[in-house]
Amino acid sequence: MSEYLKDKVIIVTGAGSGFGKLIAEKCAARGARIVGVDIDAGTVGAAVDGIRAAGGQAIAQVADVTDIAEVQAAAVAAVEHFGAIDVLVNNAGVMPLAYFADHARALPQWHKAIDINIKGVVNGISAVYDRMIEQGRGHVVNISSIYGNAGIEGSGVYSATKAAVTTLSDSLRIESKGKIKVTTVKPTGVTGTNLASWIVNDNAIMGLVGQRAASYGEHVEALMNDDLPAELTDVDSVKYWLITPDDLASAVVHVIDQPWGISLSDITVRASGEDYLY
Repeated sequence: MSEYLKDKVIIVTGAGSGFGKLIAEKCAARGARIVGVDIDAGTVGAAVDGIRAAGGQAIAQVADVTDIAEVQAAAVAAVEHFGAIDVLVNNAGVMPLAYFADHARALPQWHKAIDINIKGVVNGISAVYDRMIEQGRGHVVNISSIYGNAGIEGSGVYSATKAAVTTLSDSLRIESKGKIKVTTVKPTGVTGTNLASWIVNDNAIMGLVGQRAASYGEHVEALMNDDLPAELTDVDSVKYWLITPDDLASAVVHVIDQPWGISLSDITVRASGEDYLY
């Protein structure tokens, strides 16, 4: 096990649940000092309590990533409590899949997605940028998606927000060369997260599976019936069908757990036997 995570100060947005909670826990277990940021005081407080109970170092900061003042306050808390900001994980995000024909009921979620998925990333970068430049080093990890790789039926707005995340990452990398490392993480479909609660039209998921729709439908039915073949659920099988939140969190920890001179700048985390395209 490397020592590159030890004592790093890592801000994780959306740390109260899902990917963010797992990322925070895994980094803390490897010796990192965590600033867990979430809009929900109860969940982020519980997550931080869990890290401390396991012997890790963490503080909780309640913040809405769409509010720059609240995100800046989280950055200030990191410096005041731990003396630095080494890594920012811009994890907070939502996935309002819907067709444009669904606009009447999708607009509220679309507008929130633009605020959270784009403005939240801009706010996070802005809140840590000066400190990282002053330190002479830092690392920003932005969670994008394979949905951002193309305009996909049923995810026009969501795809646009994730394409924006990739563009923001690329621009920051160019501007901050030699001072701030930037990683763009693009997960594919992941089971067991709260992202699905934001889907407006369940049929909109089919745009990402394209010609594999029949296979995808069969696999989903088997998953719902707890009847997936063992080779599709075995992470050591080339037919592994669907990554888990733990798989994704481990990949994020891996890109952080590198010497300062090594930047894993763009990664896509896939299940090798998945049905997703792009």
